[in-house]
Amino acid sequence: MHCSNCGHFNEGGKFCVKCGHKLQEEAAVSQAAAASEYQPQSQTAYAPQQPNQRVRQAKKVSKSFFSYFAEGIKNPTATAQAAGESQFVNALITVILYALSIPIMLYVGWKLLLIQFVRSMFKLPIISEELAPSDMEDFNTGVDLIKATDINSIIHFNFTDFVFKQGIFIFIGLAVIIGATYVAAKFGKVDVSFKEFFSRFGTFLIIPTALLLIGLVLAFLHVEYFSYFMNFGLLSIFLVVPFTIASFKQSGTNGLDRIYSTLIVYVVITIVLTFIANGLGEEAKTIITRMGNSSELNDLF
Repeated sequence: MHCSNCGHFNEGGKFCVKCGHKLQEEAAVSQAAAASEYQPQSQTAYAPQQPNQRVRQAKKVSKSFFSYFAEGIKNPTATAQAAGESQFVNALITVILYALSIPIMLYVGWKLLLIQFVRSMFKLPIISEELAPSDMEDFNTGVDLIKATDINSIIHFNFTDFVFKQGIFIFIGLAVIIGATYVAAKFGKVDVSFKEFFSRFGTFLIIPTALLLIGLVLAFLHVEYFSYFMNFGLLSIFLVVPFTIASFKQSGTNGLDRIYSTLIVYVVITIVLTFIANGLGEEAKTIITRMGNSSELNDLF
């Protein structure tokens, strides 16, 4: 160890052999300096990484949405009336879920819907009276065979093509309905921004969306009653419109009466649902055509 006083090198000991300077203090200073130089490197090497900004934002949005969605189911009117422009993103997510849950449900459960349709046809008096018991047994056997067969893989029913195409179509239809409701409210002398109006409409749409999500779960579980939840979710849009319009106060007395504004929007909803039904009908025709042209499916029977 070199002495800091005279520079003489000492092999050991407590004091310098040349000038008598104490070496232990020098050793303590050297160790402290070495530790201070090494410590930042250690902290830098093992410092925990900060989470990605997008991941944190996604967690924040999802947490906010689930809280908003649960509160909308628990207290729909109070939550909707309290919804301002700050809930626009949550309302938009609700509208997207509503639009996507319908085609996903149909994609998963169209086979059950087809069976329900055929069963209802067989129950008609004109048909059921002419059927022999053996015919019904053959039909029930065919139904069980269809349930046990992955027909999607046979007719090559594309998930992306059907779900996203129909989902975008339904979302546009919802946008038209919301826009028509907003215009009707404006004619009724309701002073509100579009973002706030959209937020309130989307909040009232929470319960119909929840019905569709329940139906979607039942469709995945192959429970035939999923179609009832789908119908309730679709028809509930007729309740969302008057609830949204009635939740705002009119700024004047000479505006369009809310009954007439609601009826006008109902006409728009009927037109939109007709277009959606036609689009789904074309998809159904495509499915039936593929089933008829599928040699693999014909071999099953």
